[in-house]
Amino acid sequence: MNPLHHEWLALQAQHERYEALALGVKMSAFAAAVLVTDNTLAVSLLALLWQQEAVLKTFQGRLGKRLLVIEAGLHTGDAVPAMQLHSAWQARRPRGAALLREYLASACRPTVALPYPLLMVLAVLF
Repeated sequence: MNPLHHEWLALQAQHERYEALALGVKMSAFAAAVLVTDNTLAVSLLALLWQQEAVLKTFQGRLGKRLLVIEAGLHTGDAVPAMQLHSAWQARRPRGAALLREYLASACRPTVALPYPLLMVLAVLF
């Protein structure tokens, strides 16, 4: 197995781990909506958890982009340098407002955003 295969295996495992962590954040949001009796605190916690899941999904997306580069290289046989996740990201790292837009875009994805507005409304109503 060449270094790209090893990198793919490691990144794929982490990609799946981020999915499990995001699910844990969602479950924490459901628990907060049910257990926290103070409406303001509940909505604040839900907003914080929503943002935390968005950050996790942004990180997961970065791993996914690298996985796609590796897969394309393995498929075509092109020379793709191994172990370049961070240096490749650093070379095109968004700064300031662009980085915030990246997190906001993750927060607005339906798979991330789906329960949070509903839970916030329920926390206020009940």
